[in-house]
Amino acid sequence: MSDRTVLARSTSQAHSMSLTAEAGAVAEALATVIERLDSADHAAAATVSFLRSWVDQARHGLTMGPVPGPRSPLDSLTVRLGLTGTERRMVVLAGLAEEHEGLAGTLRSLHPLGEPRPTVGLSALVLAESGVDRTEVRRLLGEGSAARLGVLRITGSSGLFERSLTLADQLWVALHGVDSTPPGLQRIELGPAPAGLDAWLGDELVHRAGRVIRDGGAATVICSATEEPIAMGRCAALLAAVGGQAFTVRVDTADATLETARQSAVHAAARDAIPVLLLPRPAAGDREHGLVRSDWMGGLPGPLVLCATAGSVHLDSARPVIVLPAGPVPAEQRQLAWRAVLPGLDDPTAQALATRLPLDPAWVATVARDILVAGQEPSVATASAALRRRTGAVLPLGAELITPAVPWKCLVLPEEAGFQLRDAVARLVHQGTVLEDWEMARTARARRGARLLLTGRPGTGKSLAAEVLATAAQTDLLRVDLSQIVSKWLGETEKNLAEVFDAAERTQAVLVLDEADALFGTRTEISDAHDRYANLETAYLLQRLESFEGLLVLTTNLRHNIDAAFVRRMDFVVDVPLPDQAACRELWRLHLPVGHVADEVDLDVLARMYPVPGGWIRNAALTAAFAAAVAGDAIHQHHLIAAVRREYAKAALPFPGEPPRRRDER
Repeated sequence: MSDRTVLARSTSQAHSMSLTAEAGAVAEALATVIERLDSADHAAAATVSFLRSWVDQARHGLTMGPVPGPRSPLDSLTVRLGLTGTERRMVVLAGLAEEHEGLAGTLRSLHPLGEPRPTVGLSALVLAESGVDRTEVRRLLGEGSAARLGVLRITGSSGLFERSLTLADQLWVALHGVDSTPPGLQRIELGPAPAGLDAWLGDELVHRAGRVIRDGGAATVICSATEEPIAMGRCAALLAAVGGQAFTVRVDTADATLETARQSAVHAAARDAIPVLLLPRPAAGDREHGLVRSDWMGGLPGPLVLCATAGSVHLDSARPVIVLPAGPVPAEQRQLAWRAVLPGLDDPTAQALATRLPLDPAWVATVARDILVAGQEPSVATASAALRRRTGAVLPLGAELITPAVPWKCLVLPEEAGFQLRDAVARLVHQGTVLEDWEMARTARARRGARLLLTGRPGTGKSLAAEVLATAAQTDLLRVDLSQIVSKWLGETEKNLAEVFDAAERTQAVLVLDEADALFGTRTEISDAHDRYANLETAYLLQRLESFEGLLVLTTNLRHNIDAAFVRRMDFVVDVPLPDQAACRELWRLHLPVGHVADEVDLDVLARMYPVPGGWIRNAALTAAFAAAVAGDAIHQHHLIAAVRREYAKAALPFPGEPPRRRDER
């Protein structure tokens, strides 16, 4: 056990004994009241005798003198909530029943309903011993900080002075230094401050927010981000920078915010900590009901920190508010984040991780820990896999996450088309250099990621090209079924698309939208409400395309149906044509199983006679293979020709006929 731990335990024990001694002073005043009111009663005399005997034991804590180090929980509660001396004595009086079972029995015998609590009337009598009249007691229980914040609560339905005076749930335990939380609070750990946020902490607005927290100002600081872990990481970094301890609570619903905030403020004050509330994200399609309003913040003392997703708080309070957006993190800071959690990381790997995975430092810390636990070597591939395991479990409706393994050699394309696809992957590798080191993100207003439009007839390999891109980028592929994304309900399509784009950015997967003309069609003249909302949907897509920071692949068979505004925003427009004769021959070679093809199969004849898309060749090769397996034979030319005939029939096109037989076959 370290010296620091021993000192902390010793200080906590001293504070607990000091609280017991302070309870003894209040118990002595209670004994005086009982003695004066019922001096002739034998039971009262026994009660007074017990109280004074207990007080003598409790006073042992007073002989210790001032406790060095941090202030006690009761002192912290008093200072942080601005309690008066009278309110402090009322807090101790309300906590007597939780201090000792004998004190609880004494209070039960004095309560008209037999509850082990002091009544307001009994409290007034005890406080009168120190010169506090009933008018002051009534005022404090009506408008004092302790009552307003729920430190002191009045229960019961009779007259005021016959009601019970109670403490906030689990507060007396906390005042003894025990880290106990009320059942109604969903306590969570904010976690350590992630490395790599020095630039963010150096921002003037962030610096001002830290000064407000350090000085104990009555203001609210909102750390806003697109994702909860990022907001929590910023909160942790801010509090670590000012040396503040966090008392973090998750708020389940917007309606529960006020009561949760009050309880959190009280328990945070007892721990000399800063209350941090993790606010709920508004439910999809229910933003108005799920929106957290800030009008409840006015009566809270001292600083309050909110972790919130962007746009989840409606600011309508007179209390000062500082909103701190997360903002992007420079590449050099991301490298520092990776190095902090992966000691010994070499320069090339750190640079590759920071460039290829532009993660917030909060996600960097999480992913790096997963890599360490798994005992893996840090790399872009292992980090991508860890990230996908963390974030890819919950995908929007209609989205499927797959891990392709299709090398470049499986893609047969014209030279120019192949160059463009390789250039798209190269953008991901070198975007840190171009956009950040060369500052073209600022000078050219360039965005991260790459956007591709693949056009061509069905079966020419557009979807295969997307799988090759994902394999080359060492990431997954997020394929979307647009039939489940597009909705007839106004606004639902945009909501579904937002979830898809967010999931792609979260998992760093290649996002593929097949048959993109269904979404990215040409805008129309507005003739009714449907046209207006369709154009709004298009406007949303235009904006989201520009802000998307991943690899996006759109495929279409009908390029002329794509709105020109979308085409202009594409980084690459790649036409995937029908394969020529040489390409057809190569496709046949790639798809036929080695060692199971008869010698008489002539790929040159097949390529010359049947100029078909690669998808047809793949299907025909598979059909011929099954036919040969059924016959217990190798794949022959007649198997392949029969399979090609089926493909022509499926497309309702005339079959060119069988190739002429060679002389040795006649």
